[in-house]
This record gives sequence, C-alpha cells and structure tokens, in this order.
Amino acid sequence: MPSPYSLPLHTLRLTGKCALPLILWFAAGELVRFGLLYAATEVPYGDWRQVRLVATMTLLTLIVLAAMTVTTGMLYSLRGALWEMRARADEGVATRESFFRVLDRMAPAFAVLYLAWGFQTEDARDVYQMDLFHHYFEMTEKAWFGEESNVGRGLIDLDWRVSLGAMVVTFGLKTLFAKFVERNKGKFYGFLAAFSEFAFVFYGLNATIAFADARTEWMEHRNVVAGTEEVWTETLQKVPLWDSITGVFGEVWPVALDAIAIPLAWLTVAMLVFGAYSDETRTLLKGTRLEQGVDRLEGSHDLTQRSFDQVTGGFRDRWVPLANSLRVIFKGGLPLFGMMCLCWAVITVGGEYLHKMLVLFIGAREEWVWIYQDVPLSFLRQMVVEVLTMALLAAAYDIAATRARLGGKPLSDV
Repeated sequence: MPSPYSLPLHTLRLTGKCALPLILWFAAGELVRFGLLYAATEVPYGDWRQVRLVATMTLLTLIVLAAMTVTTGMLYSLRGALWEMRARADEGVATRESFFRVLDRMAPAFAVLYLAWGFQTEDARDVYQMDLFHHYFEMTEKAWFGEESNVGRGLIDLDWRVSLGAMVVTFGLKTLFAKFVERNKGKFYGFLAAFSEFAFVFYGLNATIAFADARTEWMEHRNVVAGTEEVWTETLQKVPLWDSITGVFGEVWPVALDAIAIPLAWLTVAMLVFGAYSDETRTLLKGTRLEQGVDRLEGSHDLTQRSFDQVTGGFRDRWVPLANSLRVIFKGGLPLFGMMCLCWAVITVGGEYLHKMLVLFIGAREEWVWIYQDVPLSFLRQMVVEVLTMALLAAAYDIAATRARLGGKPLSDV
C-alpha cells in the first residue's frame, strides 16, 4: 500500500524513468509552437486582410491543438512506468493503446476543459506579444508620424459578418463530428471534434463581442437599468465591512483556483490519457441521496432535460469533471490531495525562483541583453516545470488508483 506522503518520491521516480521522452515531447512542442506563433505574426499583413485574419484564427486553433497533442504525448510516455498499468496487465486487462487512439479519446473532453477554464487566453496573449515584438519598428514608426497601425490586431480585426459565417460553419462541423464520436465511427473524429470546438469559439469571438457590446450599450441607456445601478451602488456603500469582505475574497479566490482547481483540471486530463475518467453527474453522485434526483431528471420530459442542460451546462463543464477527479483522489486518501496541491505549488513557485536565481547568477550590464539572453533560461524553466508537473499528475493518479485497488474499491470507471 503506497503512502500518500510518498508522492514527491514517486514523482521523482517517474521523472527519472521517463525523462528523455518527456524532454523530447516538450522540445518538439516548443519548436512547433514557435513556428505557428511566427506564422501568426506574418499572415495578417497584406492584401485580402479578412481572409488572412481567418487564417490567423486557424493558426491560433492549431497552437492550442499542438499544446493538446504535446500534453497527451508527455502523459502517454508515462503510462508504462505506472504501477496501476502493470497491475491491470497482470489481471488480463488490455493496457496497450496507440497514441492516436488515446489522443482521439481525450481530445473532445480536453477542448471542453481548456475552454471552460480559459486556458486559451495564454495562447492568445503569446500571439499578441510576439506580434508586437516582431513588428515593433513598424508600429513605432507609424505612431511617430501619427498613422494608424494594424500591429497586434490580428485576433480582433476580423469583421463580425465573416466571424458569424465562420461560426455557423464550424458549429455545423462541431455537431457532425460530435455525433460521429458518440457512435464510435471511424478514427480521428475526436480530434476533429476538438478542432471544431476551438475553431467555433475563436472564429465566433469577434461576432460575439460585437453583439455583446451592442447589447450592453443598449442596456446601459435604459432608465430602469441606470437607476437600478445607482441604487445598488449606494446600497453597497452603506453595508458595513462589504469592501473588506469582497477584498479578502478577491485576493483568496484566484490563489485557491491556482492551487486547487487548476491541478484538478489537469489531473482530469491525465485520467483521460490513463483511461480512468468520467464527466457524468451520475458517477459523481453514485451511492448518495442525490442520485435519485438524477433518476427523476432523466425520466422527465425532454423539454425539462434540455432546459436543465442549458442552465447548468457551463457549470457542469467546469466543475463536474473536477469533482470526479477529486472523488478519485479521495479514494487514495485525503492526505494525497493535500500533497498533490502542495507539490503543484512547490513546482510552480520553485520554477519562478529557479529562473530568478539563474538571472542573478549570470548577471548583465545592459538590460537589453536579456531580450535574447532570457530565451534559453525561460525554455529551461518551462521544461523543468512541465516535466515535473506531468510526472506529478501521473504519480498522483497512480497512488490513488493503487490504494483504491488494494483497498478493495477499485476505480469504478476504469
């Protein structure tokens, strides 16, 4: 029975056994990512700008899909070193799956989790920052002469009509591929469904923002809305300790998300790769009184079920997979969950301090030197953090699954 407190050692063990494939996957992913980022800063400029902007959105979609593929590859390279996989093989359960089969299985759920938690904002920010650096002199020259510049606007200048049309097309593709995935027809439909999911969001972003801005502007000019906002603002000012309470909550909540919710989200992705994942509400509530409520909902009218799905869809996409991941971790013992969150924080914060220590150790007389000198250091820090993080997720799942199996309660969704 492995101890929950052995998680750091098990993480280091997996890192040592699988260091080479993990590093190769990460390096290949960074190379592909740089190529796509560079292309996304070149494509938007020239004739047929709207067509070029559609191509830029496509490149952003490919950047996210590359991140998905690399994450899957790093976790896939850890499968053979897990105790749980060896135990399944000894029990006669098939554990060998091709990489593309695993990628196709986890792609749709990865897309939902990635978008539900807003991880794509980091990719969009990287495109924007690289665009500014790549066309810095062009931007400053036009600013000097008072001319308008398109630098940094490759993701926001898409016409809302083009955006709406692309949104309709990708929604149709998304629905089609999702049906194929549900019926287990053919290969790579899961990957294509994930591509359509990301493309639907990215292509439709400009149209959504345009309509949202118009609706917000219309609503703000209504007398009832304006009067209600004034009354609400005055009421909050008179509530004692309101600012203190909301201030503390605003400081604690982002930290709690980074330290607890985000690790669970990525643990869900790891469980997809290892073949022990469920995003069903019934699985979460199994054995509780609330399971009767699921039975009643499933036996209700179709209109009631669709209305419930519309109201709770965003909530379920974000929290039900995390709750199921937490359920699996709890089967390995509550200390395991605490150790996983603690190790996640140590790796994240330790990576930042490692980078800072290397900068102080190397030193430089001119600050501009770090524009290119910081690149290999950032690569080294990201590589160490990513490798240890993937090994941590695999180790947490491995210990939880092993403890549950040896305790006579194996994971029900394996």
